Amino acid sequence: MSPQQSIKSFKIRLILSFCTIIFMVSGLFIGFIYLDKMGDATYLSSAYINVSLFFLILIALFILINFLANRLVKDLRALNLKIKNEVKELEISLEKSNEDAENKTVYLANMSHEIRTPLTAVIGMINMLKESELDVDQRVQLEIAEYSSEHLMQLVNLIIENAKVNDGRVALNLAAMDLASDLTKLFKVFEYQAWDKRLEFEYKFIPNEDYKYLLLGDITRIQQVLINLINNAIKFTNNGKISVIVDQTVAHDEDQIVTFYVKDTGVGMRNNEVNKIFDAFNFGKSFTTQDYRGAGIGLGIANQLVKMMGGELKIESKENEGSIFYFSLQLKKTLNLKLEQPEPKHLSLNKYDKTFDVLVAEDNQMNQKVIKYLLEQQGADCTFAKNGLEAVRLFDVLDFDMVFMDIYMPEMTGYEAAKLIKQSKKYAEKNVPIIAVSASAFEEDIANAKQVGIDDFLAKPIEVEKLKALLLKYASKESLD
Repeated sequence: MSPQQSIKSFKIRLILSFCTIIFMVSGLFIGFIYLDKMGDATYLSSAYINVSLFFLILIALFILINFLANRLVKDLRALNLKIKNEVKELEISLEKSNEDAENKTVYLANMSHEIRTPLTAVIGMINMLKESELDVDQRVQLEIAEYSSEHLMQLVNLIIENAKVNDGRVALNLAAMDLASDLTKLFKVFEYQAWDKRLEFEYKFIPNEDYKYLLLGDITRIQQVLINLINNAIKFTNNGKISVIVDQTVAHDEDQIVTFYVKDTGVGMRNNEVNKIFDAFNFGKSFTTQDYRGAGIGLGIANQLVKMMGGELKIESKENEGSIFYFSLQLKKTLNLKLEQPEPKHLSLNKYDKTFDVLVAEDNQMNQKVIKYLLEQQGADCTFAKNGLEAVRLFDVLDFDMVFMDIYMPEMTGYEAAKLIKQSKKYAEKNVPIIAVSASAFEEDIANAKQVGIDDFLAKPIEVEKLKALLLKYASKESLD
């Protein structure tokens, strides 16, 4: 019997007991009235009867109360035992859920690392090929390969980021952003994906007169929402067109209203399916493609992210005609102006233009070639170590201006190697910057790197702009002057 049933049963017995007491008291009162109307001759006998009847009722009441008290104690004990058992079951269930969540996190971390490592080499080789002499057809083919590899990277990031949203581990990171510049490359990736399904794909930005100002927002989360929505649009569209519109025409004082539209000519949804999706949005439920023909599992994530940013995800859909997903965000204008700055072809790492010596600890030979190419493009001279132990030994015997340390390597991890390097006499004299490099770029990895004193973190695949920024940041130290 459940706790609710036990409480209900007890209430019923309590009500019946009170009714019994009322009936007994009523009977005693009626008996007194009846006996009072009898003659004086029978007064003495009626008094005995009344007293006897009164004591019989008291005895009956005592027995009834004792019975109820014993029954109440038994019920309370049973209820208490039931609650303890249910609490214990809940604790076991919670412990199992936490264990499952931890296993899922470890699995995602391993999966991310396993995919990012070879993908780093693919993107690196593509960048190397872009610098070589190619004809028009070869450049087109290389561009398709580049966008395809970037799309794969987006999918890996999407899985990880969606898991963070489900676990409630997401916070907004506001920064100045140029929507047209930041989103165009993203849309180009989907353009090739749509073409692969023989779909038309178009995207356009509708600016206002203050388009020269940057906006304050979380471009990563905006991209995450759009990736979820566009992925679903392409998935559920077999012919026709995908359209993405970024409307920035509405502005008020320091605020800019930006509305994002993702339209498709896919299978669409019936009205009842659309309503069910909104119910799932409101109650935080997830749904799959088996539940609704036009809804992918990323919609719940997209809805949560839009709410975090102060907006609301809306849907308009017709069966066999397509769907429109759209949301609006109120963003602050910044004082930053969009400036077209020419990209420097070569970095001047120090004012004397001396050789910039870098120690690279990397166990993957293909990734060694990639990072060697990227660093040499910026004027660096690379020395490689295939594990952490070898990196520590090389640091002791050679002079370096910077260390790039892969954090997961055989024999000795990058964490351990960085700790030993920082404890050395040479490090105390030169204070050489140590940069962690890893395909596993979770918050825990970054936190662990900071804990052992690593200066910065560079995620794989290595983005050239981030690499340049790190080189400029740490090459300006007095030790390089």
